[in-house]
Amino acid sequence: MNTRLVERTTRRVLLTPAGERVARRAERVLAELDRLVEEVRAVGGPLVGPLRLGVIPTVAPYLLPVVLPRLAAEFPELELTVHEEQTDQIVAELLAGRLDVVVIALPAPLPGVTELTLYDEDFILVAPDSYDLGDDLPRAALNELDVILLNEGHCLRDQALDVCRQVGARAVAATYATSLATLVQLVSGGLGVTLVPETALPVETRRAPNLRLHRFAPPAPSRRIGIGYRTTSPRAAEFDVLAASVRDAVATDAATAVRVH
Repeated sequence: MNTRLVERTTRRVLLTPAGERVARRAERVLAELDRLVEEVRAVGGPLVGPLRLGVIPTVAPYLLPVVLPRLAAEFPELELTVHEEQTDQIVAELLAGRLDVVVIALPAPLPGVTELTLYDEDFILVAPDSYDLGDDLPRAALNELDVILLNEGHCLRDQALDVCRQVGARAVAATYATSLATLVQLVSGGLGVTLVPETALPVETRRAPNLRLHRFAPPAPSRRIGIGYRTTSPRAAEFDVLAASVRDAVATDAATAVRVH
């Protein structure tokens, strides 16, 4: 058989129509092979062997130091690899079979993804210490403040925008940050205020002077963190075990102040 699968130019290699059909079939074969491997692993017991975990950047630096030591102690045969990326990317990797489970902000209603809740946490208003706002802050106070956000692509940005929209507040269009660390430093420099999830406060605020933290009056704005996995995965029972272990680790960590489910 002499069918050309690729077309070569001086700069790149392109798939021919026949090559595209072969590539699609190969993807299906590889996905089925991954599923077969998962089924074999599931027989060996919970959380044994490789596990590819995706975590969003606004969770990873604060949750992983709490959770990883517990997982290593409880499941010594677990071979964990961690991939940190924004929600859209790690969900795409999950659905493509390149990740097994992801830690994301919920809800993330996606076809083919099952979600398990881990914990809820409040947003805290972080402001320069020259702002005298007090505690039990009404959300409407955001109307009088310049709110700094993360760049597009971060789910935390979308959540903060939702809080602002609820009270008609505005964000500072000219100032964005790529990380919570930079966001808090911008506030420290007097460029505005921001909303920070409670688990991030111990890490991010200790490196930034001239800050004051303000809690909102109930019901405070909050976010829910959970795990997601492919609904078709044969490792669902393992992910229940994983979720339980994460909840226990968070509940017993003195540095977190969250509502564990």
